[in-house]
Amino acid sequence: MEKRYIVRLTDEERRDLQELISTGKAAAYKIKHANILLKVDADGPNWTDERTAQAFSCHVNTVANVRRRFVEQGLEAALGRKKQKGIPRVVNGEVEARIIALRCGPPPAGHARWTLRLLASRAVELDIVPAISHETVRQVLKKRTQASSEGILRYSA
Repeated sequence: MEKRYIVRLTDEERRDLQELISTGKAAAYKIKHANILLKVDADGPNWTDERTAQAFSCHVNTVANVRRRFVEQGLEAALGRKKQKGIPRVVNGEVEARIIALRCGPPPAGHARWTLRLLASRAVELDIVPAISHETVRQVLKKRTQASSEGILRYSA
């Protein structure tokens, strides 16, 4: 299979990678990525992705991704981990406060107390949030209950 991303290390990059490996003072994944780059270097050993993956006990995709990040983004990106795409938070401070205020109020007619599912559905009905799970409501209340027990907050939950 023809390689799509060709790694060509400069002498300075090669020295930096050798130093990173020899000191052993970096995270294990960084050392592994440095080893991968040194072995797939077209001006060096020029190993295949399969051989490199087998030598460093990783998946072929890891080798291909390190190779791609080096070519597209440079040495630092190749040594680091892929940036994770975070899911935007549904609950911010204002939403927490409104859920807690809802919880502190009287339960709806026909109910003796608030349940997590009832709080979640009422928060959606009142347009506090577009959607929320009962588990998220539990985490909000648990976080605030712990803070209250430490004397930080004073309200009945």
